Amino acid sequence: MGVSIFGLAWRSLMNRKVSALLTVFAIALSVALFLGVEKARNAAKSGFDNTISGTDLIVGAPSGQVNLLLYSVFRLGNATAEISWEAFENLDARDDVAWTVPISLGDSHRGFRVLGTNLNYFEHYKYGQKQALAFAEGQEFDDLFDAVIGADVARTLNYDLGTPLVITHGLGAGGLSDHENRPFRVTGILRPTGTPVDQTIHISLEAMTAIHVGWESGTKNPLADTLTEDTIRSFDLTPRTVTAAFVGLENRATVLRTRRDINTNRSEPLLAIIPGQALAELWQVMSTAERVLLAISAFVIAVGLVSILTSILTSLNERRREMSILRATGARPAHIFTLLIAEATFLGLIGAVLGALLIQLIFAIAAPILSAQYGVALMGTGPGLVDIYTIGAVTFAALFLGIWPAMTALRRSLADGLTVKV
Repeated sequence: MGVSIFGLAWRSLMNRKVSALLTVFAIALSVALFLGVEKARNAAKSGFDNTISGTDLIVGAPSGQVNLLLYSVFRLGNATAEISWEAFENLDARDDVAWTVPISLGDSHRGFRVLGTNLNYFEHYKYGQKQALAFAEGQEFDDLFDAVIGADVARTLNYDLGTPLVITHGLGAGGLSDHENRPFRVTGILRPTGTPVDQTIHISLEAMTAIHVGWESGTKNPLADTLTEDTIRSFDLTPRTVTAAFVGLENRATVLRTRRDINTNRSEPLLAIIPGQALAELWQVMSTAERVLLAISAFVIAVGLVSILTSILTSLNERRREMSILRATGARPAHIFTLLIAEATFLGLIGAVLGALLIQLIFAIAAPILSAQYGVALMGTGPGLVDIYTIGAVTFAALFLGIWPAMTALRRSLADGLTVKV
């Protein structure tokens, strides 16, 4: 034959463009779904795992270790209780504790969370592979009403050094609950980290106390507006409570003993968690849902592969004339068999490759949006071995499924012989 069997298979598919394109589209979508679930699962794990590093313990009020991890590190949800300043000072004074970083949460600014802390935060908080926070512009807060903002806050709100900002009481949209009588100014902008730090506004613990003078009942006391800034500065602004604390130990080998001592503290109930263990528990909770999603996406791939089988089988009756012509021009039964196998393989391979490219396009568009909205970077979503294995598995499965229509065509070809069926 003057044309190779693979070239003939390609031309045959081009003669049936509509059905071939629909089949390829079904395969591509199913492969994109499978790879999307797998990559998103692994990327989310990597992103969460890289959000905090170098912190040995996180201490907060007893509320469950996953809940404590989510609101203290990822700014997801709210604390149901706080720990007293006295308890924090006792924690900081422990001989086995090298450093502590107190954090206070609860307020916001235009949808971004506000975090009260001290200068230890910028020295000891690490992310990724123990990477320290760094400033793109400016410096840490120095004055009472200074604020340091994350990279996404600066980019989204178009804030620069010196920009004034008003903090909102709670997580509302603003308005009547604004602390408009206590405006802040931006003194520092952090470099991007791909973590919730990018969506956070950082102020001092004293500033967090200052803006809530007159809000002790949970609502604004009209007398609060009569207090001048100088009057506020003259107050003792030591916080009464903090939301949680990040803790670094003198010796990491003592982490289990220290955690046990803190959790059995009798003066005030506390919960100390190891970030890595809390993350493992979080993934364990989500593992069932992950398996279900993977099973569904694998089933969708199976449905897509069946479309190859359906497409070729339904066309066999219409192609008996084609097969007889091929036999008349010198094609042997083995050529007919190989032709059908090649068509199925082409459909599976092209669909799988397009599906892998499609999911890369989707992640390229979605990753910046997810990072901006939730502060969790999708890491490791680029092409990798899982793409190659998936493409190979889908292609092999398509080849295997092609045996059925190929055997059917082979039997008909032998029965029809060289007689052209009209």
